[in-house]
Amino acid sequence: MNRLFIQCVTIDWEKIAPEDYLRRIPALRGLDSLEFSAPVTFFVGDNGTGKSTLLEAIAVAYGFNPEGGTKNYSFSTCDTHSGLYTAIRLIKGCRQAQGGYFLRAESFYNVATKEMEYVDPRHPSQRYHERSHGESFLALAQRRLDFGGLFLFDEPEAALSPQRQLTLLAEIYRSARQGSQFLIATHSPILLALPGAAILTFDDGNLRPCTYEETGSYQITKMFVNNRERMLRELLAEPE
Repeated sequence: MNRLFIQCVTIDWEKIAPEDYLRRIPALRGLDSLEFSAPVTFFVGDNGTGKSTLLEAIAVAYGFNPEGGTKNYSFSTCDTHSGLYTAIRLIKGCRQAQGGYFLRAESFYNVATKEMEYVDPRHPSQRYHERSHGESFLALAQRRLDFGGLFLFDEPEAALSPQRQLTLLAEIYRSARQGSQFLIATHSPILLALPGAAILTFDDGNLRPCTYEETGSYQITKMFVNNRERMLRELLAEPE
């Protein structure tokens, strides 16, 4: 039995204008529906392939603030999100999520600032700005990973060292085993190694499942580590 909070996403392309740039994203333009079957699903692919665009649209369609935060956050620093969320329909499961969070690397500073405005005696500020970017990013993720919640993370590794990425991986694994669901767009070969996760690649203009070893993040990292000197010679060679 599928106990996920979001079980399927469908897209009604009639709600997207013919000239909209969304129709020019290869991995998205042929997408009518997308089913989820694992507690953790990773979106992978090169820059500009549409993974963050789709993740953001799902988050906004679910009720999260476009710049991130919980469903209680309501603010706008700069409207940059696409209109894809207006065409998305979420097919939800029978369970109700107990909390959740939309975490975006690019707008985390704005969310950390707003967090100070939403405090009350029962919910004191975590003072994220008094920590390093990586420390505050990880502290927020750890604090918000309630068991039984829905979490959408866009490039959570951006501020984290490899050691901290391992910490986040363990936190995600524990939370997922206790009933949470995660949708994560990432380039991290560390996070992608999470056991039991589903991986969807947006590369080659075709959104499809893939294995860990098929991801560009894994292949390029492995190639560089195993052939560092040769690759550096080729990359840094002066043009003839």
